[in-house]
Amino acid sequence: MNEMTLAYWNEYRKENGSHPPIDVEAFQFGDDANALAALVVSGKKTATCSAHVLYEMENELLPYVGQYAIVLDATERPVAIIQTTDVTIQPMNEVSEEFALAEGEGTYADWWDIHERFFSELLGSYQLSFSPSMKLVCERFIVVDRFNVKE
Repeated sequence: MNEMTLAYWNEYRKENGSHPPIDVEAFQFGDDANALAALVVSGKKTATCSAHVLYEMENELLPYVGQYAIVLDATERPVAIIQTTDVTIQPMNEVSEEFALAEGEGTYADWWDIHERFFSELLGSYQLSFSPSMKLVCERFIVVDRFNVKE
């Protein structure tokens, strides 16, 4: 986590008491970090998904309800702090249209095309193949703070 992001998190924690945990993840969404970060800040993106198999391969903990994260743009500048409100694991071909639309990237068909391409490329880098029934970790979140925006 860079200095600016750490300072942002520490300021958020200071302003919101000791409730938020000390540990927080900072990350960029997908393969167009700026566009996806803008969707988060605008409130159009309130969900995301990731390949379950990668959590298993990397022995990484799954996201959990109440977890905080800092969303970064393509230059690794913080844009917002989000908090996870729901986590489910389901096959990609069973993801609802409502969830896909909550990802903020267009129609259900747009969501499918974007994610099939993204997961095909990502899994290919691990010598794995995309499958329409691959398990996804589907998260919903709320924006709890926007960087440099005080309401």
